[in-house]
Amino acid sequence: MKKLVAIVLLAVLLVGSGCSQKREDSSQVRVVLDWTPNTNHTGMYVALEKGWYAEEGLSVEIMQPPESSALALIASGGGEVAVDFQESLGPAIASSNPLPVTAIAAVVQHNTSGIVSLKETGIQSAADLCGKSFAAWSTPVVTETVRYIVEQDGGKLEEVDIIYDEVTDAVSALQTGVDSIWVYYAWDGMATQLAGLDTNFLFLTDCDPVFDFYSPVLVASNAWMEEHPDKVKAFLRATARGYEFAIQNPQEAAEILLKHAPELSRDLVVESQKWLASQYKAEVSRWGEIDPERWSRFYDWMYERNLLERDLGTEGFTNDFLPGN
Repeated sequence: MKKLVAIVLLAVLLVGSGCSQKREDSSQVRVVLDWTPNTNHTGMYVALEKGWYAEEGLSVEIMQPPESSALALIASGGGEVAVDFQESLGPAIASSNPLPVTAIAAVVQHNTSGIVSLKETGIQSAADLCGKSFAAWSTPVVTETVRYIVEQDGGKLEEVDIIYDEVTDAVSALQTGVDSIWVYYAWDGMATQLAGLDTNFLFLTDCDPVFDFYSPVLVASNAWMEEHPDKVKAFLRATARGYEFAIQNPQEAAEILLKHAPELSRDLVVESQKWLASQYKAEVSRWGEIDPERWSRFYDWMYERNLLERDLGTEGFTNDFLPGN
């Protein structure tokens, strides 16, 4: 959801100027995260720790995100893969100067984000946000999403006190005056429970199925895919093994993530990992699979709300590099 404008502007500067950073060798794969390490990323840390990338002949480096855009960074040659989101990928590839990047796998099969609030605020539906404060990222997608779910539920956007702030501590924010926050259940939603807060959680997918978009996804540089398709497949083979391991062994997977990110809360990582174990694949048989109908349905909605310069339909992703192809 973050910094869509920055994505497009930085893309123009980096791609338009021809700026690029060359890989030292074809076995190098630099993965740029979307945020600090968390359980969305566990499968990659597992594959790294278990030596599965090395078995595929790859030298994988997991990098912290830049201040601006991971998508623009890989588009300019500063990495091969980025963790990002369908809602931010759309504007980046639909612009008049599109970024040369493509989603190659769904990290989590369904959108697990939603609105968390203390039960005492009485927010049980989207219309209940009226007269309440609501904290979320400052992007056009956020504004239009809130407008849509509130109006569909009979409310008015202007009655919602939207605080455009990237809340980094949902527990503290809810305890210091913010009525509701857009968060991911597996992380901040879980954190509020572990803190003993009595909360309601409204999943966006319960407001409307159109919001069952892919968040997050792995996005790859088009140049890397064209030059080294075998390396892309090798990367996803090892990565899929990592997520399959996390599905079957959430406790051990949590310990691996904690080894690489010891600053994280052990209780939060363990509980989040257990919950996400059933969400990485959900009902599909193959980790990473992206459904064209769901993908295009959300982009159709974005285009109708003037959030995309053109209707993308099923553009922007491929399942061709997933294991089994």
